[in-house]
Formats: sequence, structure tokens, C-alpha cells
Amino acid sequence: MSIADAPTPTPAKLRTVLAGLILAMVLAALDQSIVNTALPRMAADLGGLNHLSWVVTAFMLVSTVVTPLYGKFSDMFGRRRLFGISILVFLAGSMLCGLAQTMPQLIGFRALQGLGAGGLMVLSQTVIADMVSPRERGRYQGLFTGAMAVASVSGPLIGGGLTQALSWRWVFYVNLPLGLLALALIMAGVPKRVGAQVSHVIDVAGAVLLAITATSALLLFSLAGSTIPWRSPQALALAATAIVGGALFLRQEARAREPIIQLSLFKIRSFAIGVFATGCMGFAMMGAVTFLPLYFQLVLGMQPAATGLMLLPQIGMMLISSVIGGQLTSRFGKIKPFLVGGVLLEVVGLAGIGLFANAGAPAWTFLGALGVLGLGMGVAMPNATVVVQNAAPRESMGVATASLAFIRSLGAVSGVAVSGGLIGMRLKSGLSHLSGVVDVQAIMEGGATRLGDLPPEVHAQVSEAYRHAIAGCFISGAFVMFIAFCLVSSLKVTLAPRPVRGTVAA
Repeated sequence: MSIADAPTPTPAKLRTVLAGLILAMVLAALDQSIVNTALPRMAADLGGLNHLSWVVTAFMLVSTVVTPLYGKFSDMFGRRRLFGISILVFLAGSMLCGLAQTMPQLIGFRALQGLGAGGLMVLSQTVIADMVSPRERGRYQGLFTGAMAVASVSGPLIGGGLTQALSWRWVFYVNLPLGLLALALIMAGVPKRVGAQVSHVIDVAGAVLLAITATSALLLFSLAGSTIPWRSPQALALAATAIVGGALFLRQEARAREPIIQLSLFKIRSFAIGVFATGCMGFAMMGAVTFLPLYFQLVLGMQPAATGLMLLPQIGMMLISSVIGGQLTSRFGKIKPFLVGGVLLEVVGLAGIGLFANAGAPAWTFLGALGVLGLGMGVAMPNATVVVQNAAPRESMGVATASLAFIRSLGAVSGVAVSGGLIGMRLKSGLSHLSGVVDVQAIMEGGATRLGDLPPEVHAQVSEAYRHAIAGCFISGAFVMFIAFCLVSSLKVTLAPRPVRGTVAA
């Protein structure tokens, strides 16, 4: 018997669990960005500046790869047990990161930290889906989205504050008391797995093939176009490994007794639409928003602190709409209008940013578009999760939620890589006429550090080239988001999102 078989939790126990789940999710979300402002100090203390990006990449790579494994194993062995393991691994990695004496040690311990963090987000969303009725899922998933919005904007601020006041090591040590508190709340509130123990067969071959495929694909998207050329032997080898590994993985999952990812779930129309639409949203959002600060600094000449303030309308509206949108979904009992409306707002927001950027509009004009974008994100993201969870059978809730998180992460990483490649190509073309005047390659690699050294007339031409190059990724992001809009608009009421049931999942 799984968590979903347990009686409906009391309000007090539900509040205890919710506090622990949100705290665990916030810790995982913070550690994706909290280290960014501490990276220079880490390099100064440990050396290895040329490997510094792997402090971030190792964490994100491992956490993404293990997400489907946590989902499947939680279906097999229980959420409570897997949650305890993921938090303990995360805390062990955090402690070792704080104790690291060399850059290779720090990178390795960040990978260990990611091994635990991969379970925190997916299990948080899965446990709450087990413990509340389908009608209430939108409300709680909205709270998770709001918490992630706060974590995303506060991570760099907290990291910078801890580094300046204490040491960069406290960026990791701060996880220890908060993680132990989250563990205590979750262990106290999440019911133990009851009923007869069932013998399971772990799909070892599927797990290995998934790790090989996902790692190759993520490394390809992360490195190609920046660290290595797209047509280099290394990139081609990664692409071939990802393709062959993916084919072998699908073959293995089709015949495995207990597959890591149930391919049969994708035969459920609403599940497949929800997952792929979320992948498109991740691709469009990360591909566009990642380069927005670059536009503000290189084209509009803003300082980094002012750039951070420009993103507040997006974060603020996302926080508000995620909470209110979840409440409205639960009250009216319908998902589709909110999901379609949220994605449409994201299309409008990204298109607005692209048009303003292409026209060279002043900074204040972006605030409204960013607010619309955040409003749409706050409404669409939690409802997409509810669509997927309501479409999946109860016994496959972990696999379903993990599949959603996995595709979303792949979409986000590939969105950043593709957008970066497009910007590089457009920028190279836009600067070609200056090849005899300035070092074009140095400008492309040095960015803002090189622009200040240019004569005013050349500076204006370089800024113009950056403007057209970066604006293109916003427009392409809006196009991909429109694909997500078409997908969610095709959902049928009789399948999902259907009028949300008001009874506890049985």
C-alpha cells in the first residue's frame, strides 16, 4: 500500500508536511543559483578558474539525470524512504562542499549534492499529489511555484551576503540546519508505507542507459557552441552517444518488467500533451530569459545591480499569480482555461520583450512585458503539473511527475544552448564588417569587459549587433511558446484537464 492508500491527513499533519516539502524544494532551487555570486571567491581560494563553470554544471547535470530514478524508485519503495535518502545525500554533499580544499573536490562534491537534490523537487510535488485530492492539487502546486520564484530571485542575494559576511563555504553550510528541519517535518508528517511488501525488479539496464543518454545530451547542449564547436569530433561523439543510447533506452523500457519511464503513459493523450508542452515552455523560457540580463547590460548599458531589479516584475507577478491561480483552479474545479490563458500570457510576454528589444526601446518599456510573462508563468506552470498528475494512474504518480521534471529540465538546457548558438551566429554575422577594425572574436568572448575599450562610433555598432542578435532569441522563444499554446489548447475536456474531481485519490 502506498501513500495514496493512506487515510486523508489531518489539517495539522498536512501543514507539517507542506512546510517540510516547501523547505526541501526551496533548498534544491536555491542551490542552482546561490553559488553564482560566490564563484569568484571560490576561484580565489581554490584555484582552477578554467573549471569554475563546472561548479554549476555538475550540480545541474547530475540532478537532472537522477530525477526519473527517484520518481520510479519512490513508486516502488515509498516516498518517505526515498525522501529521507535524497535529503541525507544532499546534506552530505553540502557539508563536503563546504570542506572542499581543491576545485576538483568542490566539483565532485557538487555532483554528490546534485545526486540528492534531484529527488527533492520531484518528490515534493509527488508527495503532495498523494496526500491531497485532485481538486486541491492546483492550490498546492501553486504554492510550490511561488516558493521557487522567491528562491530564484533570492539565491544570488543570499549567496552574496553569506560570502561577504562570513565565507563562501557558508553558502553550503547553511543547508545543514534547514535541511535537517525539512527532514524532521517530512518524517513526522508523511505516513509510513504500509501493507504487504511487494518484490520489485530494478531496471538496472534502463537506469544505466538513461544515465548515458541524458548525460551525453546535457553535455552536448551545455558545451557545444561555447566550449566546443558544434561540428567538432567531441560534439559529434556526444550526439551519436545520445542518439544510440536513447534508442537502446526506449527498447529496454518497452520490454522491462518495471521500466524507469513507463512508455505506456505517453499513450494517455493529456499526459503526453502536458509533458511535451512543459518541455516547450522550459525551452522557450530559459532560452530567452537567460540572455535578458545580457541585453540589459550590453545594449542598454545597465549595471548588474540594476539588471537584477529589472527582473522583479516578472518574479513578483509569478509569485502572486501562482498562489492566486492555484486558489482559483481549486475553487472553480477546471484546469484548462487557466493553463491555456497562462501559456498565452507567456507568448505575449516573450513576444513583447522581443519586439521591444528589436526596436531598441528604453528599459522601462520592458517592465510591463516582464510582468505579463511572470503572470503567465505563475498560472501555467502549476496547472501543467496538475494536468500530468491527474492523467497518470495513482501507482505511477512518481514516474509521471519525474517524467515531467526530466523533460522540463532537458527543454531548459537545450533552450539555453540553442539560443546561445543562435546569438553567436547572428553576432558573428553582425560584426563581420568590423573584422578589420576590431578583434571580433575577443568582443564575442569578452562581452561587456571589451565594449568599454572601443571608440564611441565602434561601440555603437557593436551594441547594435548585440541588440539584433539577442532580440532574435526572444522572438524564437515566443514561437516555441506558441507551440506549447497550441498543444494545451488541443486538450479535450473529457480526458484532461477535465473538471477536477473533489475526492481523495483512491
